[in-house]
Amino acid sequence: MTRRLPRYPVYIISKGRADTILLHTAGYLAFDYVPFRVVIEPQDFDDYAQMIPEDRILVLPFSNLGKGGTPARNWVWEHSIKEGHERHWILDDNIRRIYRLYGGHRFPCDAAVAMRTVEDFTDRYENIAISGMNYKMFGTPNLYPYFINTHVYSNLLIRNDLPFRWRLRLNEDTDLCLVALSRGLCTVLVNVFLADKLPTMTMKGGNTQELYGGKWDRSEAAATDGRLDMARILEHWHPGVVRVDRRFQRPQHVIDWKRFKQPLIRRGDESDWQLLPELDEYGLTLRQVGQVKSERMRAMVAEYEAGRAVAAAT
Repeated sequence: MTRRLPRYPVYIISKGRADTILLHTAGYLAFDYVPFRVVIEPQDFDDYAQMIPEDRILVLPFSNLGKGGTPARNWVWEHSIKEGHERHWILDDNIRRIYRLYGGHRFPCDAAVAMRTVEDFTDRYENIAISGMNYKMFGTPNLYPYFINTHVYSNLLIRNDLPFRWRLRLNEDTDLCLVALSRGLCTVLVNVFLADKLPTMTMKGGNTQELYGGKWDRSEAAATDGRLDMARILEHWHPGVVRVDRRFQRPQHVIDWKRFKQPLIRRGDESDWQLLPELDEYGLTLRQVGQVKSERMRAMVAEYEAGRAVAAAT
């Protein structure tokens, strides 16, 4: 079977993290043969070029603008348009792995297959502006395969012909999703595949210093002002949709996502998709790599193998 790779370009934005660039997003993408490019500022080129091939590096025409990652994100958007693409992936540089939620469990998964599956699903509909994978920490049993009209963080597949761009220095991904939804478009958060991202403020570099209070410090005091700013700015741009509250002992924005009720609109004539397509696992198989101790998981593996045997016999 021919390996399925993402059809849309994959960009990783990074700053000041050359020493860890292969430990996270770039590393697992390379391991899974996913083509990608790391987008960096000019002053970081020599450091990154020691870690990854130069043909995997794109150098921004600016540096240290003090506007977070927004200028780099907009530059990536225009770069993908110039290359003739309809959508593009933009990923944070601190994602450790992609997982598949299967049978109530989270299993490490081939990133290429996960991304291609998200692309194929997204391309079925004419009104999806942004899609992406949920976080691993939220991958609980019995989740719907996907949610619509909600936030998408850290790994976004964005439609290039949207009439707006990234604009905020803080909470820019939430803002982008809200702008899309306010214009009647849809967002899709996929739960079948999950991104294992490091928590915010657990890595030096990036835009942590700019956004969270002057110097890299994980203390509550250092984090509070930055988080409060993030919440207040989002509330300012989306009055009536966003409000500022205190959650988990820190300032937090609260969003009324349920107000966005627009449905997904399928592409093509209705007769083209009346019947469900044949099950396509994109080449994924469940593979045991160690002793299975959980009785529930042993039963799941046995059921999976029995299903494969029946499929092979027919």
